[in-house]
Amino acid sequence: MKTKITLLGLIFFVNTIVAQKTTIGSIERLDPKMDQYVPPGTKIEVLAEGFDWSEGPVWVEQLNAVLFSDVPTNKAYRWDEKNGLSVFLDPSGFTGFAPREKKGGLNVMNRDESGSNGLTLDHNNQLVLCMHGDRRIARLDGWDKKSFTTVVGKYQGKYFNSPNDLVYAKNGDLYFTDPPYGLNKGDEDPMKELPFNGVYKLTDSGELSLVVKDLTRPNGVAVSNDQKTLYVAISDRSNPRIMAYDIVPDGVENGRVFFDGNELSKNNVGSFDGLKVHPSGTVFSTGPGGVLVITPEGKHLGTIRTEERSANCAFDTKFEYLYMTTDMYLTRVKL
Repeated sequence: MKTKITLLGLIFFVNTIVAQKTTIGSIERLDPKMDQYVPPGTKIEVLAEGFDWSEGPVWVEQLNAVLFSDVPTNKAYRWDEKNGLSVFLDPSGFTGFAPREKKGGLNVMNRDESGSNGLTLDHNNQLVLCMHGDRRIARLDGWDKKSFTTVVGKYQGKYFNSPNDLVYAKNGDLYFTDPPYGLNKGDEDPMKELPFNGVYKLTDSGELSLVVKDLTRPNGVAVSNDQKTLYVAISDRSNPRIMAYDIVPDGVENGRVFFDGNELSKNNVGSFDGLKVHPSGTVFSTGPGGVLVITPEGKHLGTIRTEERSANCAFDTKFEYLYMTTDMYLTRVKL
């Protein structure tokens, strides 16, 4: 007997298959202590999909939602359990504030990087964004508004490259990284005004200082719970690693490799990008293979293997979930 397949039936079949893709990847456990963070049997959930390059998630308690960037489309999205996905900001990172070769231009990775990247909350629970296209860090003027106020836009009279990620210390100091990813030609871009790719500190009183200038691709940044260590993820494919620095009153010192990813990168996709610190002091860092779970001593406990390249991650307020921006997906795992 022949079965007649109608177009409507085929569409229903395809949609059913797509709808079933609610989880991806797996949990790699290299040490039994990994179970303390990601319980056995935990799945990686796909919450939303269809993005060009998702980035910079932050949990906002007052919205009961996670916000994140889609850098190439110049948008920021909101996802919450009740309403699902919606556009939160458009534009999110390029408004014409700073000179740029052209809107929508492709960079050396054949990708537009004009939108927002890292997102965080300041001490007044206001959203602060790394705006790639505008080459500045800015504050959203209000949750119901779509305008921005510049927090910092230049160093010694020169525009930044493209602020990428940021973190507030408990004393109000803002640390942020400034690689050239938002410039169409990277380090060779004629619009690049600074000869280095720096890590900066902006004090609560508005004093800006360059604290690290010898890194090729500083990316994600985080501060340890005791406020003594600054972590900086290096997304240099020729030497992928996480650096650690002692925080001192006038900057940082004693730079050293906290975690070396050269061996992992040989057989795994992804670079060190965003990282967050768990209340235990354990570091959750995107990197080769997915999101690595690393003790304060630098021991690799395991990896949340997301299949796709993961850019960044964020905990919710209660540390019950880890949200991950995973290339075209927004994903999460229950902790």
